[in-house]
Amino acid sequence: MNSNILVVDDEPELRHVLRETLEMENYSVTEAANAEEMRDKFDADEFDLVILDLMMPGEDGLSLTRYLKERSDVGVIILTGKGESVDLIIGLEMGADDYVAKPYNRRELLARIKSVLRRSTRSTAPTNGTSDPKSCISFSGWELDLPHHKLAAPDGSDVPLTMAEFQLLRVLLETPGQPVNREDLSLKIFNKELRENSRNIDALVRRLRQKLEFDEEQPQMIKSVRGSGYTILTALD
Repeated sequence: MNSNILVVDDEPELRHVLRETLEMENYSVTEAANAEEMRDKFDADEFDLVILDLMMPGEDGLSLTRYLKERSDVGVIILTGKGESVDLIIGLEMGADDYVAKPYNRRELLARIKSVLRRSTRSTAPTNGTSDPKSCISFSGWELDLPHHKLAAPDGSDVPLTMAEFQLLRVLLETPGQPVNREDLSLKIFNKELRENSRNIDALVRRLRQKLEFDEEQPQMIKSVRGSGYTILTALD
């Protein structure tokens, strides 16, 4: 079944171009011109991905990202213009899975859409009730299920992760105790070079820390290393 995508932007021409681009790739596309339309259409149908313009009159993409992530695990890609880096960081902190700068490159946009949809499909794939030990990473009582994009806390409860949070945790766990620089994290998580003065990775780390370090008495698990990026201070179980 073709993926169902909701495009939210106040510019009719941009929505039209996006719709044509996506339908040429056999995606099913629904348009919304503002927050009210988005809420009505999102509540009336099931979507695999929402593409949101960051800056819109009235209720903007930041508020809508929060709305979507509070209600579902739908993938969210933010479209940003120049000079919107601060708001972009906030969007990523709210749970957006990726971003594309405008004017966007058609091939890049399609690649990012496919990547988010692919990760989303893996995270919701049905299981047969068994787990391959090689497909899970256990650390400090936590367990990261790689093929199903799931994180279980030491008490057994599920901890929801966005796709970007999942990728960050996976990359850090590949080399526990060894720092990974921001440039490499950006390439591995977003498949793009880190822009000068960008704080996107820092925002993502803050969000993941909130989920792993919710107990104030618990020692810090993800540590920043001056000049070297970030490392996860844990031994694999």
